Amino acid sequence: MQFLKTAARFEDTVLPHLGAAYNLARWLMRNDQDAEDMVQDACVRAYQSFGGFRGGDSRTWLLRIVRNTCYTQLRQNRAHEPAVSLDEDLHHLPSETPGPEAVLLRHVDAQMLRQAMEELPAEFREVLVLRELEELSYKEIADIAAVPLGTVMSRLARARKRLEQGLRRNEESDREL
Repeated sequence: MQFLKTAARFEDTVLPHLGAAYNLARWLMRNDQDAEDMVQDACVRAYQSFGGFRGGDSRTWLLRIVRNTCYTQLRQNRAHEPAVSLDEDLHHLPSETPGPEAVLLRHVDAQMLRQAMEELPAEFREVLVLRELEELSYKEIADIAAVPLGTVMSRLARARKRLEQGLRRNEESDREL
């Protein structure tokens, strides 16, 4: 009987967040099938550790497990992405051009956006997906990624800048064709 209660509570806690879990896994893994596998593995891990879940934000809890599962798989497959330089001077380029939101408002099509997102390092894709697509707070993202709040803000700023640059490159390439 206890098993059924635990299973029902787990379903109530986790199932509402499977879409967000898949969305994060898809962007981190860059492949639909791998994302499905990672969500399934994360759900198994979540169920196994569900006895230790004491309530709170179940979405953040599940997304942290999904994130860790994805990164573990990426490390095991040696699918390392280029390291992200933390030198702020290298990433700060003063610009009077419109930000990524303005670029998107100029009718950038979904394929260009997807391509620009795919080109970002995983740490940047992660914060963009969690903030812009899943609409999580900076604090929730910090909890999921297990990094300080300032790191989230810094990564998000750099991610938006790189996304903007990627969209501009894609836009210029399309004009040349």
